[in-house]
Amino acid sequence: MAKTRELCKDIRDKIVDLHKAGMGYRTIGKQLGEKATTVGAIIRKWKKFKMTVNLPRSGAPCKISPRGASMIMRKVRDQPRTTWQELVNDLKRAGITVSKKTISNTLRRHRLESCSARKVPLLNPVHVQAHLKFANDHLDDPEEEWEKVMLSDETKKELFGLNSTRCVWRKKDEYNPKNTIPTVKHGGGNIILWGCFSAKGTGRLHCIKGRMDGAMYREILANNLLPSVRALKMGRGWVFQHDNDPKHTGRATKEWLCKKHLKVLQWPSQSPDLNPIENLWRELKVHIAQRHPRNLKDLEMVCMEEWAKFPAAVFANFVKNYRKRMISVIANKCFCTQY
Repeated sequence: MAKTRELCKDIRDKIVDLHKAGMGYRTIGKQLGEKATTVGAIIRKWKKFKMTVNLPRSGAPCKISPRGASMIMRKVRDQPRTTWQELVNDLKRAGITVSKKTISNTLRRHRLESCSARKVPLLNPVHVQAHLKFANDHLDDPEEEWEKVMLSDETKKELFGLNSTRCVWRKKDEYNPKNTIPTVKHGGGNIILWGCFSAKGTGRLHCIKGRMDGAMYREILANNLLPSVRALKMGRGWVFQHDNDPKHTGRATKEWLCKKHLKVLQWPSQSPDLNPIENLWRELKVHIAQRHPRNLKDLEMVCMEEWAKFPAAVFANFVKNYRKRMISVIANKCFCTQY
């Protein structure tokens, strides 16, 4: 069927005016030389939208039918790691030929984006139960109690850490050196750091030389933890937190902590989501990447400088939002959270 001509705005307005004057569809059609069905369509449109001009059109019709869209959504819900090409092949077998771009647009209309899968610790049922118990036990702890906790952890900083995954703007075949990132084997070397902080600010940051054992760990605590507590004026009743690394839970370390009369917070294993210091390590890595250290000595110096620059408000905010962290862990049943 051929497409009919479109009435101009003046004729549409005249149809509406005649309708307001009390004339019927057929009478208006005979007077203006138009079909009664056309007159009726224009009047119905005017009654619904209070206008006679054409509404903005949605563009080309969607190539994927509602059935095809449901098929795509069902597949990505069941198998989130499905690739665009696999979806193209599935639709092709169902008799629907579309491009990757069309599938991408369909997923975006359903508010789905292609994101990198987050790497999280492998948890067994024992870990999950321990996480939930910890979160439920401390869910209603007042902020004042968390302000007395000194959190600690170790981390590895590579010389070419975040710099190894940078995006650049360039043309397709432009390989100027400024658009590339030099790489070396094994990340160019790394350093191991031990650090601690509380709601009052950062404690000392210590660079671990060599392989750390229980004796070295106790020496780090003596030379860095206790001075940090005094510098931050933690006062009496403060609590020390560290994870369940064998060097932390060894008998000699426990005896040393007991001898120093340090109260230790019982901490579940494999629980980075519960420890705000993981967020602090991430921020430190970002700041280090912006400084572009040239060697390991430079990397250590940059770490110390950036660690000292963190404002106290950052740590107070970690403690203030700790209850939200617990709620998120419980709600997600110890699966990945935003923290």
